[in-house]
Amino acid sequence: MAMNLASGGGGGRSRRRGRGRAAPMSEINITPLVDVMLVLLIIFMVTAPMLTAGVPINLPDSKAEALKEDVRQITVSMDGEGRVFLDDQELAPGELGDRLANVPKGDHPPLVTLRADRGLDYGRVVEVMGELNAAGFKSISLVTNGSVQAP
Repeated sequence: MAMNLASGGGGGRSRRRGRGRAAPMSEINITPLVDVMLVLLIIFMVTAPMLTAGVPINLPDSKAEALKEDVRQITVSMDGEGRVFLDDQELAPGELGDRLANVPKGDHPPLVTLRADRGLDYGRVVEVMGELNAAGFKSISLVTNGSVQAP
C-alpha cells in the first residue's frame, strides 16, 4: 500500500492554495543578529578601557577612594618627561594658562584632575598646580592608582 506524500494523503487534493506559490515565511531567524551583537559587544569591551586614558603615565599609588567622574571635567596630564597635556593634546611650555583662561567657569568651575607621573620632580607638579590656580581653578583633584596599597 503506497501513499502519495505530495498530496498529503487527503483524497488527491493538494494542501497548497493559490497558483503553486509557497506561503510567506512567518518566522524570523535571529541567530545572525545574535552573532553580530556578540561580536560588537566583545569589540566594545576590548576597546573601552583604551579610550579613557590617552597619555601613558605611571601614576603613584594611594589608598584614596575614587572620585565620581564629572561631565564638565578637565584633565591635565604630565608624562615622565615633564610634558603637559590638556585632555589628550600636548601643550607648549607656558601655554596651559592661556588655554585654561578661555574655559568658561560660570558659577561652578569644571572639575580639574591632574595626572602626574610618579617619577616627576615635585616642584614641576607644584608649578603646574600654580598655573591651574592662577587660571581660576581652586579645586584640583590628583589622580592616583587606588587599587594598589601605598607603601
